Amino acid sequence: MARTHTTRPTLWTPARVLVTRSAAELPHGANIVARCEAAGVEHVEVLSGDRLPPLRAENERATYALAKRTLAVVVAPPSKRRLQPIPPSADWRVDLAEGCPGHCQYCYLAGSLSGPPITRVYANLPEILAGMDEHVGHGSVTSASTDRASEGTTFEASCYTDPLALEHLTGSLSTTIAHVGTHDWPGPVGLRFTTKYDDVAPLLDLPHGGRTRVRVSVNAAAVAERFEGGTASLPQRISALRQLAEHGYRVGLTVAPIMPVPGWREEYSTLLADVAAAVADVPDLDLTVECITHRFTESSREVLLGWYPRTKLEMDDGQRTRKFGKYGAAKYVYPKDTMGDLRSWFDSALPEILPMARKLYWT
Repeated sequence: MARTHTTRPTLWTPARVLVTRSAAELPHGANIVARCEAAGVEHVEVLSGDRLPPLRAENERATYALAKRTLAVVVAPPSKRRLQPIPPSADWRVDLAEGCPGHCQYCYLAGSLSGPPITRVYANLPEILAGMDEHVGHGSVTSASTDRASEGTTFEASCYTDPLALEHLTGSLSTTIAHVGTHDWPGPVGLRFTTKYDDVAPLLDLPHGGRTRVRVSVNAAAVAERFEGGTASLPQRISALRQLAEHGYRVGLTVAPIMPVPGWREEYSTLLADVAAAVADVPDLDLTVECITHRFTESSREVLLGWYPRTKLEMDDGQRTRKFGKYGAAKYVYPKDTMGDLRSWFDSALPEILPMARKLYWT
């Protein structure tokens, strides 16, 4: 039997918490404030209005550091509650928060969110969850897929955040999992989220009803150790995956962002073998794999270099192919030959090393 990793979970404690007036007046907002105080946050400020104060420091790097130490409790406006399609992961995106306390030097949020990267959590959670019903039975990913029909209409909760990283401060993820697991839906549903954290103990005994798939974000050790600051270690994440699977959760791997680092075949072989060993004896295992290669945009590179000016992350457009998305945005991906090598290796290695897993997509 695989040994469960016993290291204390990786938890983030913000230096300060800003709470808008409207958020403080909501029951879930008040609960978040109480959780933050219990977690040892010394500076919790309830604002007189609903606007966050401007965040400024002496330079961009200092502003980034200040923002990364700040949690804001706010009310999600209608625009944030409006569910959007999120292929190829899920039918719909449901946002419990925006921003992440991790320090991943390739962070895709750098190109998606504007302004200093303050983490915002939403106090009007019941209102957000109530908006899911009308989307059941609609969608273009799992709802319209023969291969993934068993997942039902899927809702992705980690598009703009890592909800497990914030769970000890908010309780929002547990509430959402229990809601999805017990609510009387008009059709089959599935909740999904990806995490680089390992504090899964609060989730293990929830009434999830088999409707939540938790994917652990993993990578080659050379990538995780160098570029994923402030997150749980790979052994901690893999141990968390096992614990979740033992408690009946559908689980998955998000292998991302895949990079052709020196010795990448051996690195990713070791990763897959470690996962295989961890889950080999888990009964009724439901394990998927999603493979996402590294890419960047001009704007995300500019932001990331401001945040991490000494990064060793390769973001040289001369080594990349420029690709245009469906909305006309340009991103830089690996050249065709490199992408082909990566994909063909994973196509062979996954069934050989991790035969109990089902690959969902490659991008």
